[in-house]
Amino acid sequence: MSTQPSFDDGLDRLETLVQQLESGSLSLEDALARFEEGVQLSQGLQKQLAEAQRRVEVLKAGLGGEYRAEPLDEAKGSR
Repeated sequence: MSTQPSFDDGLDRLETLVQQLESGSLSLEDALARFEEGVQLSQGLQKQLAEAQRRVEVLKAGLGGEYRAEPLDEAKGSR
């Protein structure tokens, strides 16, 4: 089993896969293989984001003893 790439590396790879699929120059077999890789990569990235959000919520719960779940600031984390 391979190690999961860092979030940034995974996102870069996903962008590359999307560009390759959008180019229309791949054979059906290659396109399906890249699509499958992209789906798996996307699922892994979503898990990493969910874990990061959970960690932020746990940290916020520990600050001041009062728990408040607040959404992450998407503007700062977007690429």
